[in-house]
Amino acid sequence: MIKVNGICASTATWINGGETITLYAVEVVKPKRPLIFPLNVLIEDEHLAIIHKPAGIEVSGNSFKTISNALSQNLKPSGLVDATIPQPVHRLDYATTGLLLVGKTSSSIRALNKLFEDKEVDKTYYAITIGQMDRQGIITDIVEGKEAKSRFRVVDTVHSDRFGSLNLVELKPETGRRHQLRKHLAGIGNPILGDKDYGTEGLILKGKGLYLHAYSLHFIHPITEEHIHQADEFPSRFSKIFPTYRPPRRSY
Repeated sequence: MIKVNGICASTATWINGGETITLYAVEVVKPKRPLIFPLNVLIEDEHLAIIHKPAGIEVSGNSFKTISNALSQNLKPSGLVDATIPQPVHRLDYATTGLLLVGKTSSSIRALNKLFEDKEVDKTYYAITIGQMDRQGIITDIVEGKEAKSRFRVVDTVHSDRFGSLNLVELKPETGRRHQLRKHLAGIGNPILGDKDYGTEGLILKGKGLYLHAYSLHFIHPITEEHIHQADEFPSRFSKIFPTYRPPRRSY
């Protein structure tokens, strides 16, 4: 579009000299290249979804390969008026597997974030840790300069020639600091098997990944008020070390 002295011009507009000519060009926005990355969707409605996050991918960030960029390819578009690009409402580390909660509308994203802020989402993790440890306890070490709280319960222990003892631990974080569970367990002398960042020198398992899994989520759906209690599959690599353990399963 072209304007002369602020008025839309046409082929019949005469130019005498001294006019102000403004050219308006329509910005062409190139569509983003879609990330083709299949995800296992466990629950989905118009408001939210719960997906399984595999290891080896970031939830979000500046890289192209993230869960955030893969969501639109895996979820059905919401038909509600405030539908938006699906967004994860919490974090899992790059190497951590398990359940990830996603909002599909602006109102559900706000409501889910509020549930996490108010500590109304019950999260259960499983980890395999190294070394002898108490059967249960509460860890309150400061993380990132902030208060942090994690509950743990050892559900099984096996002997290991290399590591001494390996423990299957049920974990319930009551706060959500970055690397909280990994730091808390390392802080009491029981780092998670495969943890390259917080593990003990000489006892770092290489090439097998991090043995930390976000197993279940329990919360009240902020829109429908249904009780959501979703469990993920128990990792096969955990079962190879603890073949007789079967975690409780519930879903809605």
